[in-house]
Amino acid sequence: MSKLQDKVVIITGGAGGIGSAMAKAMVKEGAIAAIVDVNEYTGKAMEKELQTISPKSMFLQADLLDRENLGQIITMVVEKYGKLDVLVNNAHASKQATIEETTQADLDLSFGTGFYPTFYLMQAALPYLKETKGNIINFASGSGLNGHQTQAAYAAAKEAIRGISRVAANEWGSFGINVNIISPLANSPGVEAWSKEQPEYYEAVKSKIPMGRFGDTEKDIGRVAVFLASEDSNYITGQTIMADGGSIMLH
Repeated sequence: MSKLQDKVVIITGGAGGIGSAMAKAMVKEGAIAAIVDVNEYTGKAMEKELQTISPKSMFLQADLLDRENLGQIITMVVEKYGKLDVLVNNAHASKQATIEETTQADLDLSFGTGFYPTFYLMQAALPYLKETKGNIINFASGSGLNGHQTQAAYAAAKEAIRGISRVAANEWGSFGINVNIISPLANSPGVEAWSKEQPEYYEAVKSKIPMGRFGDTEKDIGRVAVFLASEDSNYITGQTIMADGGSIMLH
């Protein structure tokens, strides 16, 4: 029996990057993945790839900025599969700017694609996760933990996500639901593009990682998500898991 055999998992931002890597890692452990993304072309391509391993997996096109319809994502998946075991809130878009230059539009984009979808999808998923004693995996960032320059909107939304995750862990622990957070540092497509645009800065950051490398999106981050979605993590909740090669060591 695989670690996630027949568990139904929703992954937002699942068409590429860390989201698709988590989906691949999970279906290899027997999960049925419903990947949610705004990009139809990459979403359908990932759906085909996942279905070679997990034929029941599917792609749902949705714009997470459309706040009123977020609940439909949950209901559509439950109507199709009859249950929900794991919710992974991975999607997030933002623009870099200093605090002085950050606009309301920048804040709206970051909170509208990151914090609000995380919050409202958690709300909508709760009745179904109660039934399965399920898992929620949310995402933090070193940008928020360390306060990286030019990341005001992104860092604020990420830390807000950490805050509601801890509240949910306290409120929902009695239901058998665990809520945890991954803070990753990995060679995602965005990081790879950055390494080409600013190779010196990339190497400088890499040199400060105790393990000497950026993580692999599937093997290093995806496997942490598998652990948090599995029964192996049943007694862990409200925690920020630093999947970053030791870059940030929480106290």
